[in-house]
Amino acid sequence: MASTSDSAPAVLPYKIAVPDAALERLQAKLELTTFPRETEFSDDWDYGAPLSDIKRLIGVWRESYDWRRAEADLNAKLPQFTTVISVDGYEDLKIHFIHKRSEAPDAIPLLFCHGWPGSFLEVIKVLPLLTAAGKDGEPSFHVVAPSLPNYGFSQGTSKPGFGPAQYAEVCDKLMQRLGYPRYVTQGGDWGYFVTRVMGRRYTSHVLGSHLNLIITPPPSALRSPVTVLRSALGWDSAAERAGLARTAWFRAQGSGYTNLQQTKPHTPGFALADSPAALLAWVYEKLLQWTDAYAWADDEVLTWISVYALSDAGADASMRMYYEYAHLAAPDSPGGADDIFKWNGDVPLGLSYFPKDVIVLPSAWARSNLGPVAFERRHDRGGHFAAYEVPELLVEDVKKMFGNEGIGPKIRKALSS
Repeated sequence: MASTSDSAPAVLPYKIAVPDAALERLQAKLELTTFPRETEFSDDWDYGAPLSDIKRLIGVWRESYDWRRAEADLNAKLPQFTTVISVDGYEDLKIHFIHKRSEAPDAIPLLFCHGWPGSFLEVIKVLPLLTAAGKDGEPSFHVVAPSLPNYGFSQGTSKPGFGPAQYAEVCDKLMQRLGYPRYVTQGGDWGYFVTRVMGRRYTSHVLGSHLNLIITPPPSALRSPVTVLRSALGWDSAAERAGLARTAWFRAQGSGYTNLQQTKPHTPGFALADSPAALLAWVYEKLLQWTDAYAWADDEVLTWISVYALSDAGADASMRMYYEYAHLAAPDSPGGADDIFKWNGDVPLGLSYFPKDVIVLPSAWARSNLGPVAFERRHDRGGHFAAYEVPELLVEDVKKMFGNEGIGPKIRKALSS
């Protein structure tokens, strides 16, 4: 795979190959795990990750889980590469990414952007579905799925202030590097924030954006009086009311991690960097409570956690994204709230709502606040990690948005101009 210019850093094939010493150190830490003392409510989810679950998973991780088998499987399934991206005001960063091209001649370049506590693993199930040659006018995609800086096998940052604007810069420069000057995006969680910033700051590059976590302030009575009145009168649909109840639960009972990670990320970072058990408990709680009764196999959980435990930057580095966003100087700072939550009429949106996501808002909120909506669907199953939980539903939505009955003809025309 060639770079887009002779002076650009090379794009190099990559295989995951964690050093033996790292695995030996992880094994030694697992052997020395100290668990909390058992109580009659040790398995009460209201208090957090259940002791019995964590004990079982640590036992599997220590005694039978095989990272080398998982590593080989990932290397076999995912075409991986690295390249070095220069970030304005920061160091050059080695970026790990998945890149699979479709054989379809009119395939659409698509950037898939993960969030926390996810990783490039979230693309693994949708990758073959998105890149398959389309039938009966269905679109196909050239898919690029980076490990964001501070995640997975991408390099960690060493300077403060690396926030959404910088993540967006990395993603756009990666697409340019790969020869995709114009493209579409898909994102949830931090992928929502990053791709929204991309749509604002690289408007001429981003032709459309599909989102599966939709965050927006309530509509204002001045701008959207009918929407405000409908909500006040209780005219939201049953699914929307259920979504608001889910959102209220998350904010009251499930979002404590956010306050820690956006205020003092280094403090819990010591636990996540040093203790596999702490890392497992911290993330496992989200995997279970943010999904729609997804039947996680132990090996799935442990591979997910191992990508953090064995990451290049360390498990703690991923949390700093929360701090950097929360401490931007002002809403109009690059990558700030204005870039994310203000109306952007230049990038058409696709919105997919899943009932067990952590924030599930009424449809009118996004339609009033974010931008022109080209596609929308509210599902009756699925949660926060939709690409991994219900890949067929997410892919169906993306294909409908960018298909012939959606904005596909406009996208293809723009790509060919």
